[in-house]
Amino acid sequence: MTNLKLMSMGDSAGVLLSKDLLTKLCVDKGDVLHAVETENGILLIPQDREFDAQMAVVEEIMRENF
Repeated sequence: MTNLKLMSMGDSAGVLLSKDLLTKLCVDKGDVLHAVETENGILLIPQDREFDAQMAVVEEIMRENF
């Protein structure tokens, strides 16, 4: 288990992720994480840029043909 610290960021709050956790998630500063609510809590999933690019192509094709 990894403890995360909440930090004040203006009117919002942010979570500090350790360098080790960033490495395990294969992310870096500025990357996007998806927070998914599960029965056991919140799951952090790195954004899959390749999948997002493929979906953008699919969406464009659908707009053109439907």
